Amino acid sequence: MKDIIERVFIIQPIGSDNYRILQEEAVALIESANAVYAGTVYQKIREINPSTYIGEGKIAEIREILTGLDVTILFNGELSPSQTLNLSAALDGRKVIDRTTLILDIFALRAKSSDGKLQVELAQLKYLYPRLRGKGAELSRLGGGIGTRGPGETQLETDRRHIRSRIDSLEKKLAELEQRRTMLAERRKKNNVLSIALVGYTNTGKSTLMNALTGADVLIRNALFATLDPTSRAFEIEDVPFLLVDTVGFLQDLPHHLIKAFKSTLESALWCDLALIVCNGAGNYELEKQTTLQTLRGMGFSAPYLIVYNQCDKRTELADLPHDGIAISAKYGIGLDSLRAKIMEVMQDRFIRCTLSVPYKKFSEFSTLRPLIMERSCTYTEEGMEVRAIVPSIYAQMAKKYMIS
Repeated sequence: MKDIIERVFIIQPIGSDNYRILQEEAVALIESANAVYAGTVYQKIREINPSTYIGEGKIAEIREILTGLDVTILFNGELSPSQTLNLSAALDGRKVIDRTTLILDIFALRAKSSDGKLQVELAQLKYLYPRLRGKGAELSRLGGGIGTRGPGETQLETDRRHIRSRIDSLEKKLAELEQRRTMLAERRKKNNVLSIALVGYTNTGKSTLMNALTGADVLIRNALFATLDPTSRAFEIEDVPFLLVDTVGFLQDLPHHLIKAFKSTLESALWCDLALIVCNGAGNYELEKQTTLQTLRGMGFSAPYLIVYNQCDKRTELADLPHDGIAISAKYGIGLDSLRAKIMEVMQDRFIRCTLSVPYKKFSEFSTLRPLIMERSCTYTEEGMEVRAIVPSIYAQMAKKYMIS
């Protein structure tokens, strides 16, 4: 027996000039949730109805449009618990979800690591908790999202106290994981591992760029939030080792509490030595760039960054792109040499590439410095050893006495 594919009809409020972009994103979100887009109705919002968000006249029009159709209603904004229930009742009991519910559902579908699953469950329960009003059918309509994935449907029958207890437990576990990640990040710093974070809008080709730079085989999928759990791969530029980290993507109007819930997933961007902010060079790159920067800065991001305009193979002209970034096509390898050169230019003050000559009588003294540098090769001579090394700038003074080039 084949699974029934859910069909989703969008109610798109018109509250700002970017409503068409939001509608396009909603369609992509629906497809990413393995559902089918069934249509859109637009409604200009002059005054929010506290009961149903949209007015009775529009509800009657939508009810008529949907006559005989078995669809889920996606309100492409955020509804209060009572508005969700009332709108569902006014539309003949059809399931009504909002943008946050749909995003959470995709997160539940994508999370693979135990850390990611904990974050998804916490975000879902926090969103569900204030919506536990009513009983029976009213309550069941709030369960999960498209396909009712994740803990939503399993927690609905439990009381608020149990859910509150589970939220507290998850927050404690995530705090412990955050402490562990902080220790790992500090150890990387101590071991002089230079990290580069791939950040930016979802579905701009970050995973494709990771594969192009590192030769890795990271999942590439034309879907929003295809990468939820951070992925790390080592690579080198001109013999200098780096760690490249791919992170979860951003989205316009991504609810603030979701950003907060996934802060631990994004911490790799906060700890990085350099961030590559990847935008769709053939799309709405200015919006993507500003959305990403605003989100990062709201989290306390302060690292240097480069703007990368990906998918430029889809453009007929590159000259009209902003000059604040590098135009590339990760899929076809276009512009990657320029990107590597720019990375080295930005990072050049962090290290010194040199050859060290260490006499045998200085071996004991050199043993203090040796764990702090990155050795590329070591050759023994009659006088001692010659080491091709990359020396972090903070240890350059200690290494100076051994440098011959």
